[in-house]
Amino acid sequence: MSLGACVIVCQDLPASKNKTVSYIQVNDTNIALAIMASNFYNNPSTKFPLVGVTGTNGKTTIASLLYQLFKKAGYKVGLLSTVKIIVDDTEFKATHTTPDSISINSYLNKMIDNGVDYCFMEVSSHGIHQKRTAGLTFAGGVFSNLSHDHLDYHQTFSDYRNVKKLFFDELPKSAFALTNIDDKNGNFMLQNTKAIKKTYALKTIADFKGKILEKQLSGTLISFDKTQVWTKLIGVFNMYNLMAIIGTAELLGLDRLEILTIISQLESVSGRFEYIFSSDGITAIVDYAHTPDALKNVLETVNDIRTDSESVITVVGCGGDRDKSKRPKMANIAVQLSSQVIFTSDNPRTENPETILDEMESGVSLEKENKTLTILSRKQAIKTAYKLSKPGDIILIAGKGHESYQEINGVRSHFNDLEEVKQCFNQQKNL
Repeated sequence: MSLGACVIVCQDLPASKNKTVSYIQVNDTNIALAIMASNFYNNPSTKFPLVGVTGTNGKTTIASLLYQLFKKAGYKVGLLSTVKIIVDDTEFKATHTTPDSISINSYLNKMIDNGVDYCFMEVSSHGIHQKRTAGLTFAGGVFSNLSHDHLDYHQTFSDYRNVKKLFFDELPKSAFALTNIDDKNGNFMLQNTKAIKKTYALKTIADFKGKILEKQLSGTLISFDKTQVWTKLIGVFNMYNLMAIIGTAELLGLDRLEILTIISQLESVSGRFEYIFSSDGITAIVDYAHTPDALKNVLETVNDIRTDSESVITVVGCGGDRDKSKRPKMANIAVQLSSQVIFTSDNPRTENPETILDEMESGVSLEKENKTLTILSRKQAIKTAYKLSKPGDIILIAGKGHESYQEINGVRSHFNDLEEVKQCFNQQKNL
């Protein structure tokens, strides 16, 4: 009021009211804010197809590759993702997977002003629960998968799952709801939606079904609609992402042959199974995998494309001030599927990094302890992984992916896994 507010929207009316101010009582101020933001910017989400992508893993890859595909098809495209926000060709720094409702509508309005034809948006469980996407009109919703994550916020897996389902429950009849039917929660997402129900899969009969024919470190050969397509993407999890992309693009009106032609040109997303080779024949893979399921998927992919003679050395940590229950699970998965594991710091944030590592180590059985090292410094952990490796070996650096910082004691400092491993590759092992 001291800044000149003349109207206050609130859930609870104050005991003492200012006579110069009008008070509007609502059931949920987050919903009210989202609707007001949408109205303020003249409801930009109604002016072009806006597609939301939700699930535990794959949101960034699906949304980002859809951006790439539609750009290559000749359209102006918008992207709201964890990695970046793009208005056609102009990039903005992303701070959250799903921005606040005012920022969302501001960016959507910029897209309208710049003639954008389509927008693809990551929709997080936090964003749904906090009603950041209320007031938006979606042309479609995509479900990738559901696994253990964010239980520090949602408390139980069923709460987490139900929040994801809300997104599909609220889609309009004119929209499509595209879901991964191979995921045990895929059908659950469609139960109450009014949208047109569509499915994709690799195993089950679905509207959009693919088959993996050949897997290499350089890419994957798939079959779709009796057509063979080579993609630079790697891993079964990425083939699910591709099915979601193909389905979404076709539901939005693109020609199937054009979609499959462009699929072969798509590049992997920053920090998602991003790999480089050293001059002495070592492969390093940087991946954002920060959930048990994502780490399992990446390590299974690595083991699927390697031969028995190569070792897999995994560098992994867990974030601080987040779900603690996944720490021993991730450690156990890393040990089960790697030749050697180095536990290290991720983003400790305000937690004691040694406590996080202790909780990870509790997931390692006594007979597997000889496969593990614990190195607090992430930089040193990456250097050690390289020193332990021999030609042909694969180093997986998991958890941070595209991130260009490390947060310790609440302070962010520049740190990028890919930069660190490149530096190692450019130096001699004995330095």
